Amino acid sequence: MKSKHAPHFQVVGNSSTNAYAQLMKIAIQSFIAGCLSTLVFHQGAFALLYLMGIIPMAPYNLKPVPPLGVPSVISLAFFGGLWGILIWQLVRKDTGKIFWVKSVFFGGLAPTLVAFFIVFPFKGIPQVPMMLVFGLLLNGIWGFGNSLFVLLFKKLENK
Repeated sequence: MKSKHAPHFQVVGNSSTNAYAQLMKIAIQSFIAGCLSTLVFHQGAFALLYLMGIIPMAPYNLKPVPPLGVPSVISLAFFGGLWGILIWQLVRKDTGKIFWVKSVFFGGLAPTLVAFFIVFPFKGIPQVPMMLVFGLLLNGIWGFGNSLFVLLFKKLENK
C-alpha cells in the first residue's frame, strides 16, 4: 500500500542531490583556496613588506587569539577561507581580464572594509589610514591568489 505522505528524503543521484553535492564541493574548494591564499599570497606579500622595512610587524603571527587561543595566522587563514567562499561566488562566472580584476577588487575591498570599520573597532585596534591602504593591497593580492587556487583545483579535478 502506498503512503499518502511524500518521503522526507531524496533519492541519491537525483538532480537536486547532485546540485547540492556540486555546491558543497565548490564551497569546500573555495574555502581551502581562501585559507591557502592567506598563507601563501597574503602573508607572503606581508613578509615582503616586512623585509623591506615598510611594515613593522612580522608575518605569520603565532600569538594566540581569543576565544579559542589558536595562533593569529590560523585564525586569519580560517576567515580567509570564509571570505574565499564569498569572493568566489562573486567572480566565478566571469572570464578573462574581468575575472582577475574582480578577484583583486572584491578580494581587496570587502575584507578590508569589514576589518577596518567593524573588526578593528570591536577589538580596540586603532584605525590608522595607512592600515586601510595596506589592507587593500594585501587583500587584493589575497583575492588574486584565492581565484588562482580555485582554478588550480578545478584544473586538477578535470585531469
